[in-house]
Amino acid sequence: MNHAVNASPSTRGAVEKALEVLATLAGPGGPHRLADLAQACDLPKPTVHRMLQTFAEAGYAVGAGSGHYAVGPRLLGLSAAALAGTRPLRPVLADLQRRTGHTVHYAVRHGDRAVYVEKLEPEQAYQLNTRPGGEVPLYCTAVGRAILSRLPEAEVDAVLHAPLAARTAKTVTDPASLRAELAAVDSAGYVVDDEQFEAHVRCLGAPVLDAGGAVAGAVSVSGLTFTLQPSSFAVLGPLVAEAANRLSAVLAGTPLRAVDAR
Repeated sequence: MNHAVNASPSTRGAVEKALEVLATLAGPGGPHRLADLAQACDLPKPTVHRMLQTFAEAGYAVGAGSGHYAVGPRLLGLSAAALAGTRPLRPVLADLQRRTGHTVHYAVRHGDRAVYVEKLEPEQAYQLNTRPGGEVPLYCTAVGRAILSRLPEAEVDAVLHAPLAARTAKTVTDPASLRAELAAVDSAGYVVDDEQFEAHVRCLGAPVLDAGGAVAGAVSVSGLTFTLQPSSFAVLGPLVAEAANRLSAVLAGTPLRAVDAR
């Protein structure tokens, strides 16, 4: 099921169900079959079909033949308009990617998750399994921890005292230990995800602040463990922190606020 909606099928309202179908429709692997959308969203096929017909009439979906549906022109237009807001950040992100040689992400917060809004990759034989629009937990990712490190204490408490699943053998789920890792931002300027979210992947992240000093998002560099060695943290970490400071300076003149927590 799409992570954007955490409620059970019996408690989701009509709007939540429609938004989940729309988010799944915009996910990777499209055009999507009606049956696959219904299964992914845990909804009856007739219900999803009615929603898709409504989306199509409004321009948010289009039929792609043989029972498949794709994103419509109005949804594409909304996506382009939203991404235009990140355009001032791209030169800094591109410079970080060039200087480090690793994949760069920019993410903003949505509740207890971080949503990737930008991804820049080097030319290489492999690609990380991430995409703009993808969501990851705050507690066990570099971008997520960077965001957590600058949230108000009450909001950090809410995230860390919820049930925290061990995504890998290295995932830290103890709130006290996580707080100690978040404190690294105060001294080092960045946080590390050493295979805590995904095995064989390391990331370094730093928080990005808006004009008012509140956390707006986070920037990170990521790579497979054989390319991003712990011995490189002392070099890459400050580069990520520097990029975060540059992004914060950009946002001081071009506000891009994080998504409000639900």
